[in-house]
Amino acid sequence: QVQLVESGGGSVQAGGSLRLSCAASGYRYISTNMGWFRQAPGKEREGVAAIDTGAGSTDYADTVKGRFTISQDNAKNTVYLQMVSLKPEDTAVYYCAADLGGYGGRWYDIGGSRYYFAYWGQGTQVTVSS
Repeated sequence: QVQLVESGGGSVQAGGSLRLSCAASGYRYISTNMGWFRQAPGKEREGVAAIDTGAGSTDYADTVKGRFTISQDNAKNTVYLQMVSLKPEDTAVYYCAADLGGYGGRWYDIGGSRYYFAYWGQGTQVTVSS
């Protein structure tokens, strides 16, 4: 059973930094796509970053480009989202997503590329105060 567990959320002041982690388990590791989404109250879920763990290629939403960095640690089956220069508008629940060959998922546009995601984590809250 595939599980994605996020951690690292919290509260910071504007201009601060946070690093989110997403640990994946319950599958035989294969090259896959993983990503980070966020959803603020009253807004739609937004894809902010994605990575092809096989090729190492990444994509970012324009709203976070230059401030957020997605990376991977294949040995730990973990994907990270390093966030710097945080703004109050970055406040949201952040979700990890993965392909991992799952069924019943859908395609998302992130940074001009399309990614398929079928599995989701439970979310971690990020709050940025001004």
